[in-house]
Amino acid sequence: MRQAVRIALVAFAFSTAGLSCRTENAPQATGTNPVSTNVANRAGKDEASNQPVPVYGFDVVNTFVHDSKAFTQGLIFQDGALLESTGQNGSSSLRRVELKTGKVIQKVDVPGQYFAEGMTLFNGRIYQLTWRNQKGFIYDPATFAKQGEFRYDGEGWGLTHDADSLILSDGTYQLRFLDPNTYEVKRTISVYDRSQPLRELNELEYVKGEIYANVWHDDRIARIDPQTGRILGWIDLAGLLPAGDVSNEEAVLNGIAYDETGDRLYVTGKLWPKIFEIRLKRK
Repeated sequence: MRQAVRIALVAFAFSTAGLSCRTENAPQATGTNPVSTNVANRAGKDEASNQPVPVYGFDVVNTFVHDSKAFTQGLIFQDGALLESTGQNGSSSLRRVELKTGKVIQKVDVPGQYFAEGMTLFNGRIYQLTWRNQKGFIYDPATFAKQGEFRYDGEGWGLTHDADSLILSDGTYQLRFLDPNTYEVKRTISVYDRSQPLRELNELEYVKGEIYANVWHDDRIARIDPQTGRILGWIDLAGLLPAGDVSNEEAVLNGIAYDETGDRLYVTGKLWPKIFEIRLKRK
């Protein structure tokens, strides 16, 4: 779905202006302070361009079954199980998955007009984004009963949180920090890879004071400084899923969950038949 839309946008953009379908700036929302944001990110950009970025490989610790029909858009670890947001119109859902077996033990379907995206659990609430409807849903984490909705500007891709804010990606190179009560934008950071904007930031996870970000159609995870947007490292997961396990071109790496208590990291992808617990090692 998303791939078809973006191909159409690329064709339209080239026919009318000779430009890429990606815009240089992310959508601005009420509450941003573009002056302070730009100053902070210029500093992060300049610093990033002058420093080598470490690259991490992986060891597979455990492999678990994953629903190969689940178009994974958000993934978190809670109380020994995984919470997962799946996308695509007509098949979007919020689900609780038994880690060891891959069994879906709790599920609520998202209305068919919505393409569900990233999801996080924060302050006793599950927040789930939608792609292009500028609307998010709030659920009770125990019952999955819907508790409300919230609004945001632009597209919704990935979602995580720090101690104070929801952190949202919108497919550009910018991350927005939202007030969890008003949903106003508190600040924005721009992410650069050696002076070049790192676009199409996707699923997010907050890990030990860093933002881990999937990049759409990339086998790497970016480790991002949440203050400056500087890339602190790359996690190279090329070869993690054995060749031949998937054939759909949209079956890409997407889904990061961190077990803070056990210090365990889990990753998967859209339509992947497996979830992997991995241990990072510096190359």
